[in-house]
Amino acid sequence: MKKISSSGKKNQYTLTSISNVLQDALSYAKKKGADQTDLMLVEGIGIQYIQRMGKLEKLERAETADLGIRLFQGQRQVMVSTSDLSSANIKNLIDRGLSTVQLVPEDKYCGLATSDQLVKDVPILKTVDPVEPTIALLQERAAACEEAALSVPKITNSEGVESTWSHTTMHFLASNGFSQSYSNTRHALSISVIARDGDGMERDYESNTVIFADHLKNPVTLGRKAALQAVQRLNPKRIGSQKKPVIFHPRVGSSFLSHLAAAINGAAVNQGASFLKNKLGQKIFTKNITVIDNPSLSNGLGSRPFDAEGLACKNQAIIDEGVLTSWLLDLRSARQMGKNPTGHGVRNVTSLPSAGISNFYMQAGQQTPDQLIKDVRQGLYITELIGNGVNQITGDYSRGATGFWIEDGTLAYPVSEITIAGNLNDIFANLIVANDLQFDYRINTPTLMVESLMIAGQ
Repeated sequence: MKKISSSGKKNQYTLTSISNVLQDALSYAKKKGADQTDLMLVEGIGIQYIQRMGKLEKLERAETADLGIRLFQGQRQVMVSTSDLSSANIKNLIDRGLSTVQLVPEDKYCGLATSDQLVKDVPILKTVDPVEPTIALLQERAAACEEAALSVPKITNSEGVESTWSHTTMHFLASNGFSQSYSNTRHALSISVIARDGDGMERDYESNTVIFADHLKNPVTLGRKAALQAVQRLNPKRIGSQKKPVIFHPRVGSSFLSHLAAAINGAAVNQGASFLKNKLGQKIFTKNITVIDNPSLSNGLGSRPFDAEGLACKNQAIIDEGVLTSWLLDLRSARQMGKNPTGHGVRNVTSLPSAGISNFYMQAGQQTPDQLIKDVRQGLYITELIGNGVNQITGDYSRGATGFWIEDGTLAYPVSEITIAGNLNDIFANLIVANDLQFDYRINTPTLMVESLMIAGQ
C-alpha cells in the first residue's frame, strides 16, 4: 500500500502563522470568560516505509498539526482539541468548551504555574537532525536489514521491517505568560523474523531509534542480530518449578524502571495506589544502585528543555545509592501533596498534564554480563517478558517469560512457557547490576540479576 496523506497541511503554516493561531485563540478564550488558558500545538511530519519478504507493504508520509486547549473557570477545567486550525473552528471549539466547564466538578489543585515557577533560562539541546531522509534511503535501510536477516540459515520468514523518520515540533502558549517551543527528530529501524527447524518455529526482533541518522545502527548488523536471536530460541525445553537466580537482558530489565516510575508518580502516591507510598527517603535498592532522570542527556530520546507545564527540568538522582529521594510531581500532584513540583509534567494535545519521566536510567555496575552468568550454577536468563501481571498497589509481580537456562555458568539451552513471580519490594532490594548500560531507549538499564526468584515451569 502506498499512501501519501496530509492532515493539517504543514506547508500552510509558518512560525508566524502558528504564533498568530495561538495568540488569537488565547485572546478569544479570555474574551469569552476563561480565567486561565493554555495551548499546546504539535506539528509533525512522518515517513513510514514497511516491507516484508522484499516487497513493499506500506509507504506513508503524513503531515499533521493538532491543537489542544485547556480552559479554566475558577477551579474547574476542560480539555478540547482539534486538527482544524481555522479561526472559525477554534472559536467554535472554545465556545463549546466554555459551555460545558461548569458541568465539571471543582478541582482545588488544578491551575497553571505561577510566573515565578516558570522556566527562566531555557537550555539549547541538540534534538534535531536537520536533514530529512529520502524515501529511497529509508527503503535502502529496510532492504539491507531484511536481506541480512533472511540470509541466516533457518530463517524462513519475515514479519516485516519498518524504516521510519519523523520531525515533531511542540508549541506552548499560556495566559500565565509562558511561550516556548522545541523540536525533535527520530530515525528508526525495526525488524521481526521467524526461524524454523522441522515443526518448531520461533521469532525474535531488534529495533533501533535515534535522533541523528549518523547514530543509527548498521541495518545489516541489526537484521543479522534479530535472525541469530530467533535461531538460538529454536527447540526450547521446559523446566520444572523452582527458585533460582534470574538474569534480565537490558531490553527487558528496563521494565523494572517502568514499574518504579509508576510507583513514584505523585498521582499514584496521593491516591495510596503505590507499593512505595511510604518509602520516600528510605533505602529500597542496594547501596550501589543509582537511578537518574536526566532531561538534558546528550542524544537522549526523552530529552526536553522544559516540562509540559513550562517548568524547568533538572538532572536528578531519583534513587541515590539505593535511597528514594523524590516523587515524580506535576503541578497538580505537587499541590495535593503540599510539595514543590519537580518539573516532570507531561501531556499531549488531548490530555491533562500528569507526571512522567524524561531519560530514566540505572547507572552501570562493575561486573560484565558474562561474569554474572558465570557465577550462576543453575538459573534463568530472560530475553523476553510476556503480559503485565504487576500489582502497583502491593508490588506483587508475575510475568510470562522466555529465554535460556543457565547450567554451570553458561547458557545451556532455550526455555519457554515459564512464569517468574515475586514482589517488587524484594526484587528491588536484591538487584545486582552489570556494566553494559547503553542508551537505546528512553528507559534504560544494564543487564540485571535477581539472586532468587520463583520460576514456575511445567
